[in-house]
Amino acid sequence: MGTLYEDDVIAWSEQQAALLRRGQWSQLDIDNIAGEIEDVGHREKKALRSRFVVLLAHLLKWQFQPSHRGPSWAHTIRTQRAAIEDALDDCPSLQTLLDDPQWLEKTYRRAARDAEAQTQLKVFPAELPWHVEEVLSSDFFPD
Repeated sequence: MGTLYEDDVIAWSEQQAALLRRGQWSQLDIDNIAGEIEDVGHREKKALRSRFVVLLAHLLKWQFQPSHRGPSWAHTIRTQRAAIEDALDDCPSLQTLLDDPQWLEKTYRRAARDAEAQTQLKVFPAELPWHVEEVLSSDFFPD
């Protein structure tokens, strides 16, 4: 049997919140609290990348498989854009990722790989063919 943190993170978090509210600083599990706070940021960044990969893969499929376009792809594109917009509204500091060429390159490579696996096409550009503003624009659907 491990620590409460290892055995039941929910019970641990409730305990730590109660200790914080009561000002019982000496009883706090500082290392794990700090780790959990850092993890919040990591999860938000990971979620943004995941949504951006899905969005980019669908935009690639939209452009390079016009015969397969349909309401479901358009819905996915709109849904991902809305979720990304919400994430940026909730956490404005995530915008720095969209301004980071390395982050965009890695994210695009994943999206192109996913689109290739889903379509069996080997026609996708080596680099992101659109500006971020276009990708996020509600009226942008590449031809």
